[in-house]
Amino acid sequence: MRTIVNISLPAQLNSVIEAELVSGNYASKSEFFRTLIRSWMETKVAKELEASRSELKAGKGKVLKSLADIA
Repeated sequence: MRTIVNISLPAQLNSVIEAELVSGNYASKSEFFRTLIRSWMETKVAKELEASRSELKAGKGKVLKSLADIA
């Protein structure tokens, strides 16, 4: 299911996106924004994973042997 989201952009940003469409890098503005959001999500997950790794290295982590260990 898709949800329609309307956004307002300054002319300069819109021009950047239009140039990407003309160059053939994206088929639509929607594709541009979906790619941008996916990239942002990947970066966010990578940062959270690195923070978790740091906690484990600092001895703050807990090894779970089953889901019951979460509580």
